[in-house]
Amino acid sequence: MSAPPPPESAVAHVLIVDDDARSLSAMQELLQTLGAKLVTARSGEEALRKVLEAEYAAILLDVHMPGIDGFTTAKLIRERKRSRYTPIIFLTAAAPEDLATMFRGYQAGAVDYIVKPVIPEILRSKLSVFVGLHDMNRMLNAELAERSLTEARLRSSEENLRALAAHLQSVREEERTRIARDIHDELGQALTGLKLDLNQLVRAVGREAPEILQDRSKLLSSAIDRIINSVRRIASGLRPEVLDEIGLSAAVEWQAREFQRRTGIRCHVDIAPGFVDPDTERGTALFRVYQELLTNVARHANATRVNVSLTDEPLLALEIEDNGRGIREDEYQSPRALGFLGMRERVQAFGGSIDVKGLEGKGTRVSVAIPLQVQQPVFHA
Repeated sequence: MSAPPPPESAVAHVLIVDDDARSLSAMQELLQTLGAKLVTARSGEEALRKVLEAEYAAILLDVHMPGIDGFTTAKLIRERKRSRYTPIIFLTAAAPEDLATMFRGYQAGAVDYIVKPVIPEILRSKLSVFVGLHDMNRMLNAELAERSLTEARLRSSEENLRALAAHLQSVREEERTRIARDIHDELGQALTGLKLDLNQLVRAVGREAPEILQDRSKLLSSAIDRIINSVRRIASGLRPEVLDEIGLSAAVEWQAREFQRRTGIRCHVDIAPGFVDPDTERGTALFRVYQELLTNVARHANATRVNVSLTDEPLLALEIEDNGRGIREDEYQSPRALGFLGMRERVQAFGGSIDVKGLEGKGTRVSVAIPLQVQQPVFHA
């Protein structure tokens, strides 16, 4: 099977200018095997219009034409930025021209001067050089453009990674500060109070009635329960127990209840019947994305309702839809949207994707999809 022909924009163009229709036809016939697109013009004026329409690998230009002659046409072609360096080959009649005329042609910008009748092999070989150079230049420009685009993408990626790293460091510091505050304010005070109560209980042993000692022991037990609950709450902020103990689906429902209790935003969860929890890594990634999306709703959406959908066929898929103001494309596509950048990094590690759609005044829908397993390559004997 032969390869498809290249698009017309990728084919070198050659402009043939001659006021004699028979000469134009003869030139087209002679050069049809050159592998270039042949464009014709019957006058200098028409040639100038053609030069504005396309870029040419070379121009064959008749010297003697009515109206604008070849010399004037060549000078005007050279004055235009796009065609300033286009090779021009002058064609003249059979009678040999004097040296002054040839010099005038070179002064006008010609790279060669051929006397008719032309020798086909010589003309084709001369033009093939310019056509080849044009193709090489086009390929080089395409490679340079692709390289510049790749470098720009790499620079953008590096900037995004640096911004994401700074954002993650900031988030870590905020999380450490919050945990330290919770431990100091809750656990520190509770343990200090527990120590005082325990000392009082020790001093009261043998001096107070058993009923009073029993009441004090109950108070100590209640204080210990409160401390245990505080420890669980702080640990849940780091990693919810339900994610390990019950699984992703239960963690999604638990987080929805917590979100609704904390924000007052109604949250409805729909989990596919027979949902099977994924492996720990995928479950953790999806749950963290889920938490981040709910946080975005609470902070930015101005919503009163959130619908959550979780399915596992054919992909592990999470969809969150709110009835808020509707996110704009520039908000989630911006390099400064570090939250979305972090979420994309999480799911792309598993070959997943995030799709965001916002409709002004009607809400936002975010769809997250993660393949359940990596497809292994198939080898055939």
